[in-house]
Amino acid sequence: MIPCMRAMVLMAAGAGALEEQVRELPIALPGELLIKVRACGVCRTDLHVVDGELPDAEIPLIPGHEIVGVVEQLGDGVTQFKAGDRVGVPWLAHACGECAQCQSGHENLCADARFTGYHTDGGYADYAIADAGYAFKLPDSYGDVDAAPLLCAGLIGYRAYRMTGESPRLGVYGFGAAAHIITRSPSTRSVKSTPSRRRVTARSSSLRGMSARPGPADRMSRRPSRSTRRSSLRRSAA
Repeated sequence: MIPCMRAMVLMAAGAGALEEQVRELPIALPGELLIKVRACGVCRTDLHVVDGELPDAEIPLIPGHEIVGVVEQLGDGVTQFKAGDRVGVPWLAHACGECAQCQSGHENLCADARFTGYHTDGGYADYAIADAGYAFKLPDSYGDVDAAPLLCAGLIGYRAYRMTGESPRLGVYGFGAAAHIITRSPSTRSVKSTPSRRRVTARSSSLRGMSARPGPADRMSRRPSRSTRRSSLRRSAA
């Protein structure tokens, strides 16, 4: 009997729904991992792909790029992992490794970059294939569900946070998953040059009505957006 798996497949961009299918289990080729998926987050980019708002998606396609799973099979030449390792698979699925962007540590800007759940099948399935060079071993301190968002929103937030150096004040504009993670991260709460905790200010109209209880480390300013303030001024003038 041919081994099979379940998968949620996008059959047409903009169709608005995924189709459940039974597919033949993929095989790890040289340099690849076959991963049994334990969890896969839902990112806004996944919705853009499903809604047809990103061009050139390789359809039919299995979306999902915040993958947490266990290595089931190693392709030839893979030495950094072993069967049973728990790994994460992020948005970036492959880059050329040779261009100026790759050489400067900006592989996500590589002209030949390929992305998980967009150019390659992703994690909305029982199993997924990943390039071993773009997978991460995950520490046991994170559960499967907790680790999944870190593979996209967490990476994005950290990349931005790393650019701030040791500034005692951080400003976040647009309060999505990346902002939620970075403002609550312990690393934002102290820096070497400032013994007092960092102050994080988040500005977004979506913060209205939030019932968060900010502490001194991550106090959030619920100032309305510019467009909201303009609407308020118009109502006052009327």
